[in-house]
Amino acid sequence: MAPVTPNATLGELVGAKPLPRTEIVKKIWVYIKKNGLQDKKNKRMINADAKLAPLFAGKKQVSMFDLATIISKNVKK
Repeated sequence: MAPVTPNATLGELVGAKPLPRTEIVKKIWVYIKKNGLQDKKNKRMINADAKLAPLFAGKKQVSMFDLATIISKNVKK
């Protein structure tokens, strides 16, 4: 995969240097698991914290299937 450059919001989470989308997804999941942000009852949902809230457009919770869309909106090719 071709590297993409995260914007400032996503860069706070994964770093500012260009990365392939697959690596961005991995780094986001590492952060989610490390901080216990996966919903306990419905594992497909991700709860927002202070760093994720700007990426989630103010939503308190998003589906893991929305991550690809969120990443697309926050990178430059």
